[in-house]
Amino acid sequence: MRVAVLLLLGLLEAEGRRNRCFFNRTQEYCVCYNLSEETIGSIIQCVSAAVVEFQGGDLEKYIAFPIRDLDSSAIETLDSLTIHKIIIGNVLVPEILLARVLRFFSYTHVQELAFESCIFQGTGDWSDMDGQDLPILSLSFHNVTSAPLTGQEEAFSSLGRWLGTLEELAVTGSRVTSLPCAIGRVFRALRSLDLAQNSLGDGSLSPAFCQGAFPQLRELSLHHNNLRSYHSVCKGVELLLELQHLDLSHNELLADPSSSCQWPASLQHFNLSSTGLDEVPTPLPPNLEVLDMSHNHLHAVDLSLSSLKKLFLNQNLLQAIPSVRNYPMLDTLHLDNNSITELRRDEVKLLGRLQDVAVAENPFSCSCSGAGGLQALAARGHLGQGWPGDYRCHSPAQYQGWPVAQVPVSVLRCDPAAVVAPICVVLALLGLAGA
Repeated sequence: MRVAVLLLLGLLEAEGRRNRCFFNRTQEYCVCYNLSEETIGSIIQCVSAAVVEFQGGDLEKYIAFPIRDLDSSAIETLDSLTIHKIIIGNVLVPEILLARVLRFFSYTHVQELAFESCIFQGTGDWSDMDGQDLPILSLSFHNVTSAPLTGQEEAFSSLGRWLGTLEELAVTGSRVTSLPCAIGRVFRALRSLDLAQNSLGDGSLSPAFCQGAFPQLRELSLHHNNLRSYHSVCKGVELLLELQHLDLSHNELLADPSSSCQWPASLQHFNLSSTGLDEVPTPLPPNLEVLDMSHNHLHAVDLSLSSLKKLFLNQNLLQAIPSVRNYPMLDTLHLDNNSITELRRDEVKLLGRLQDVAVAENPFSCSCSGAGGLQALAARGHLGQGWPGDYRCHSPAQYQGWPVAQVPVSVLRCDPAAVVAPICVVLALLGLAGA
């Protein structure tokens, strides 16, 4: 019984110091290093923690230990724990052992389980998990090594009752190249899927997101993979009818101008930043509210998205501000680090209706209209982070390097006719009166 509890809590075998567990300052996070069965008493201090992390060790010696069902006192003890998240890192995990102890989590209130920099070895007998419920709703693997997912459909089937209630899944930095269709169909309640920093290619998406897979998925992160074709990605996710957030950033995408694919109508947040785009890809999801195309090579943006609220175009090659008239719902526009030299008077008027405008680190021409437009926006509280320090003049020579906020834009300097004409009128009237 003692060994079963030990394995459940993830205690790792190694030699080391007598005191192996340490609380953080708030007493909510407890980290344990290289614990062994002999020093099980040192984890007692962690029972009041909300998060417990186990780092290092070797679980292989416990493979042959008998694991029996828990008695009532052990079940009561596990039920009283306040731990809601367990992190296991830098350890070799025999899958046969994991399969035998995972069901003991049903006696706890642990909702999050994370494996970091682990190696999963061998195969497990998951039959004991048939029909088993677990309280874990969030499961993550980062930088893990395991056998390919293809061929493990039977194991996922045995875990189906639990995985069918899982809400968040992350498998990141783990060299994943494919995800079998049958596995995706097990995750019936999944809301968030993070597959970032893997080796997924264009051809791996359609099989992964086949008919019936991930029917409730709302958020999908695919950044830092090997995706290349904008059209293929669109075709790959078109069956995710509930998808609202899609992150494709840090993939070298090529836009196909003849693409006829239709993105899910539910898609509202679309991240295409750092994708190497030199033109806006089409089609875009029709009901977008947030579009991020920052850190690309765009020279122009000519779109019409009636639902768009936030548009991020910083770090591009734009020489002019996109027409705000095409986005009637827009409240946020970021254009930092482009090639914009001036804001025209009509543009300033339109930008004035937005809540957050950012145009920092552009090569501004501090003419009367150039500096005056920015100063007017700032005075109305529309320029956000970066003003005034990151707004400097690039030209003319007499103002080069000046903060835009300090450039004089008085009426006498910038529009002398507006001053001279009334004076002339007054003098003429005085002359007539004197005559």
